[in-house]
Amino acid sequence: MAPQTARMDPHLLLFTLFVFGIIVIPGMDMAYVLSSSLVDGRRAGLAAVAGMVTGGAAHTVMGAAGVGLLFAVFPALFHAVLLAGALYVAWMGISLWRSPATLSGVQEGASRPRLQTFVRAAATCLMNPKAYLFMVAVFPQFVRPERGSLVEQVAVLGAIIAMTQALVYGAVALGAAGLRERLARSVRAQAWVARAVAALLVFTAAWALWQGWGGAR
Repeated sequence: MAPQTARMDPHLLLFTLFVFGIIVIPGMDMAYVLSSSLVDGRRAGLAAVAGMVTGGAAHTVMGAAGVGLLFAVFPALFHAVLLAGALYVAWMGISLWRSPATLSGVQEGASRPRLQTFVRAAATCLMNPKAYLFMVAVFPQFVRPERGSLVEQVAVLGAIIAMTQALVYGAVALGAAGLRERLARSVRAQAWVARAVAALLVFTAAWALWQGWGGAR
């Protein structure tokens, strides 16, 4: 019997495309990774990426446990998480806008420990309404009893999410870290970029709130 050619399951390929399409769109998570790299450098950016991957893993577990459905059944709970996440990211943006000199010390040490960056990244991911909408609307469609063990299916889907997050956000972190090194030569450019990132954080918070609230109704 001729050996079968190894190929990716079509439904996993479709799931990967869904995940990539959602993650690659700029939002709260990407804005946080970007700002972490610009403010504190490559290692802080990668710590933020690790936090996002951890948060994504938690979303996968919650999705498998039906927490996404719980948010759908109790909209008030969803709205509370949505509001908390949007306000948190907006607060980071406003803080950066009020202190654009944060980037002025790009040649100095990090402004906060990398563990704190990691924890904040995980919190940002966990409060991202886009992830909960994904878990309610998309994730359940790719978990089917007829496809075998539900635990194995969730593990594979979770691995796809984690790898996609690592690749996309990792590229953002490394790119922003490279830009940060160039900014060391211009204090004026540092202030301009700090304000731009601050505006991005506030905008993504408002956008996430509008999108999530509209999708939840």
